[in-house]
Amino acid sequence: MHIAKQYDPSQVEDKWYRHWTRRGYFRSVPDARPPYTIVIPPPNVTGVLHMGHMLNNTIQDVLVRRARLMGFNACWVPGTDHASIATEAKVVAKLKEQGIDKKDLTREQFLEHAWDWTHKHGGIILEQLKKLGASCDWDRTAFTMNDALSGAVTDVFIDLYRKGHIYRGARMVNWDPQGLTAISDDEVNYREAASKMTYIRYEVVDKSGKPTGDEGVVIATVRPETIMADTAVCIHPDDPRYAHLKGKFARIPLIDRDIPIIEDEYVSMDFGTGCLKVTPAHDPNDYEIGLRHKLPVIDILNDNGTLNEKAQVCVGMDRFAARREVVRLLEEVGHLVKQEDYRSNVGFSERTDAVIEPRLSTQWFLRMDTITKPALDNVLNGNIQLVPDKFINTYRHWMENVRDWCISRQLWWGHRIPAWYNEAGDYVVAKSAEEAVQAFAEQGITVSQEALRQDEDALDTWFSSWLWPISVFDTGVFRGEAPNADLKYYYPTAILVTAPEILFFWVARMIIAGYEYMGEKPFSHVYLHGIVRDRQGRKMSKSLGNSPDPLDLIAQYGADGVRMGMLFSSPAGNDLLFEEKLCEQGRNFANKLWNAMRLVKGWEVVEGENPDNAPALAWFEARLNQTIRQVDQGFEQYALSEVLKTLYSFAWDDFCAWLLEMVKPEFGKPIDRHTYNRVISFFEDLLRLLSPFVPFLTEELWHLLRDRAEGDDLAINQWPKAGEVDLKALQLGEAAREVITKVRDIRNQNQLKPKD
Repeated sequence: MHIAKQYDPSQVEDKWYRHWTRRGYFRSVPDARPPYTIVIPPPNVTGVLHMGHMLNNTIQDVLVRRARLMGFNACWVPGTDHASIATEAKVVAKLKEQGIDKKDLTREQFLEHAWDWTHKHGGIILEQLKKLGASCDWDRTAFTMNDALSGAVTDVFIDLYRKGHIYRGARMVNWDPQGLTAISDDEVNYREAASKMTYIRYEVVDKSGKPTGDEGVVIATVRPETIMADTAVCIHPDDPRYAHLKGKFARIPLIDRDIPIIEDEYVSMDFGTGCLKVTPAHDPNDYEIGLRHKLPVIDILNDNGTLNEKAQVCVGMDRFAARREVVRLLEEVGHLVKQEDYRSNVGFSERTDAVIEPRLSTQWFLRMDTITKPALDNVLNGNIQLVPDKFINTYRHWMENVRDWCISRQLWWGHRIPAWYNEAGDYVVAKSAEEAVQAFAEQGITVSQEALRQDEDALDTWFSSWLWPISVFDTGVFRGEAPNADLKYYYPTAILVTAPEILFFWVARMIIAGYEYMGEKPFSHVYLHGIVRDRQGRKMSKSLGNSPDPLDLIAQYGADGVRMGMLFSSPAGNDLLFEEKLCEQGRNFANKLWNAMRLVKGWEVVEGENPDNAPALAWFEARLNQTIRQVDQGFEQYALSEVLKTLYSFAWDDFCAWLLEMVKPEFGKPIDRHTYNRVISFFEDLLRLLSPFVPFLTEELWHLLRDRAEGDDLAINQWPKAGEVDLKALQLGEAAREVITKVRDIRNQNQLKPKD
C-alpha cells in the first residue's frame, strides 16, 4: 500500500463526508437507544459562514460525534432562520440597485422577490457547514418560514392571545429608523458616545402668554432637535431655585409655543440645570411623566428619522442634521446659552446599528410577568444548567426585571400577524379571513371576508425561533394535539450551544415556550461560548477587515486543523483570541499523527513477543486509562478546550515521542507481533478519543492502520472505556521518563553527540 509522505486534507475530507452521508450515519430515527439531541442555533437564511459559526458548530459537532460513539442515538437538527429585518434589508437594497422602490410594490410582489432571494442564498451556509464536517441529520433540515413552522407561529399567537398574554396597545417602543420597524428592548445595544450637552433658554410667560419678567428658564439636553415636541418643562416641587415658576409657562424657542411648567419628583435637582424638558413622544421617562400629568404627545419624527410637519422647522431634514441646524437657529435668535462636551450611553439597533429612537407606537406585546416564572425557577434550581454558571446571575437579573415583549415588526418578510380588522377598526385574532368572519359574528358584528383587512405587520423573528426545540419535531402540539413520536423521543434536547449575547433574545424565550407548551425544559444544559476576537481583543468582522474567511482557512489548514485551532483556547464563557497559528498548530498535529502511522506501518513484523517492551506497554496502558478518565470528566464539565489540550499532549508526547520511541525496533530489525498488535490497539483507542475533534484525519488513519470490513468505520465505532490504572506501572514508566529526560539534558549541556 502506498502511503503519502504528508497528510493532504483535500484528498480525504470530501471523500469521507460523502461516505458518512451515503451510509446514513448522521440520520436519526427513534429507536431503543437513549437519544442525544441538539438543535442548531439557526443561522440567518441569507448568511454565510463566519468565525462565530465555526466555533459554535465545531463545539456542537464534537459533542454529537462523541455521543454517537457513546451509544446514544445522536440527532443534530440543522436549519435556518428567516431573519426578518436582515433579509428584508438585503432584498430592499437589491431592489434599489435595480431601480425599484419597495413602496412601489404590493406586499405580494415584494414577497416574490424575498422568496427568490431566499431560494438563491438560503442553503449556502448549510453547505459550508458540511465542509467543516458538521454531522447533522440533513434530512431534518428546517426553515422557520416552512409551512408547518409558519403554521405553528400562527397557532401560538392565537393561543397566547386567547389566554390573555398578548395584547395590542400604544406604548413607548424602540424604533429603528433604518430598519423602519420597532424592535424589542433586548435588540438595543447601548454604548458610550460623544455628544454635546446643549443649554437652551426658554422665555417664561403667564397663562395669557405675556412675559413675566423672569430671567427665563434654562434646560439642558443632548437632543435639541426635539424641543419642538416638548409639551412641558418640569421642576422638582422642593427645588427652592424655581419656586417662583410654579403655575407659569415656558415658551419654546423657534416655534413660540407655550407649555406649562409642572412639578414632579422624578426631576433630579442636582443634574443639569434642575429643569427638565418633557417630550413624551421621544423619551420613555418623559412619556411616564406625561401620563401622570395628562400631557399631549407630539411626534415630530417620520419613520425614517426625518422631521415631519409637526416640527414646524427643519421639516424633511434628517434628525442629526436637524440637531445641528436647531443649534444654529437657537444661537441666531439668542436662545442658545452654551454647549459642553458630553458622553452618554446611546442605544443602537442590534440589527442595523442605527441609533434607535424612543417612540410612541401602537404595537403588539406579549405580557412577560407570569409566563416567565417557570423559566426563571428552573434555572435557579439547577434543572437547567448554564455552563459556565457565572451567567446565572445575569439571567436572573433580566428575568426578574423583564418588560413586556414588543412582538410586532413593521416588515413584510416574516410571519404576518393573524389579526383582522373591519372598516370601523375593530379587530379579531383568527387563523384565516373565514375564521375572522365567524369571530366577528360571535361578537355580534356582521362583516364579509372582502371587507376585512389583515394586519400589515410581521412578528419578531424570535417569536418563531423560540419554538425551535419543539417545532422542528412537531407542530401539532401548538394546536393542542398530543406530541408525535419524534417529539416524545427527542424532547427535551440534551444541550444548547450558543453565545451569551442571545441568552435573552433566544435562550430564555425557548425555555419560556418549553414550559408553556410542553410543561418541560427544552434542554438540560446551555453551553455558552465566547466571542471570536482578534489578538487585539476586537470582535471579528468584515467591516474591520480582521476576520479570515473560514473556507480559506479550511483550504489552507484542513477542516481538522481549523477545528483544533478554534478549540485550543476557547473555554466556555470566555472569548477566544484567535490567530491563524492555532490552525497551523492543528495542521502540524495532523502531520505528527500521519507520520506516526507511517512509522508503525513501515515496521516489519515477526511472530513472537519481546519481554523487553512489557514495561513500556504497561506504562502506556496505564496512561491511556488515566487519560480516558480525564477526558470523560472533562466532557462531563464541558471543558472541551482542556480535553483537547489533554489529548494533544497525550498523543504528541506520550504516544509519539515516548511509546513509539520505546518500542520501535533497531534500524533494519523487525518488531514482534505482540508489541505491534498492542501498539495498533493503543493507536485505535487514541483515534477514538480524538475523532470527535478531528473526524476526517482519524477516519483516514483508522482505515490505514489495518484492513477493515465494510461498515467498520470510526464515525460509528465505540468510545473507549477506561480500565483500572496500574499505578505501579505508571510510576515505573514516569520514573524512566524522568531519568531519560535528565540524561538527555546532561548530554545537551555537555554538547555530546546523540551517537556517542
